Amino acid sequence: MVQAVIDRFEEQKAVLLVGEAEQKVIFPRNCLPEGLQEGDYLQMEITYDREATTAARQEAAALLRELD
Repeated sequence: MVQAVIDRFEEQKAVLLVGEAEQKVIFPRNCLPEGLQEGDYLQMEITYDREATTAARQEAAALLRELD
């Protein structure tokens, strides 16, 4: 898990400071839980979706075959 803090909100975007280095990341505000405020901390987990990746690659390959 990665920790992030909400630095500020800019319209419909949230500026997050991510990880120990506090790297700035712009994130869609509507993808965050409601009611969060500047200074709130988040726990973020990013995982690899193997099934979705495989399906997307197969779909792209099928579309390319149709173009030939």
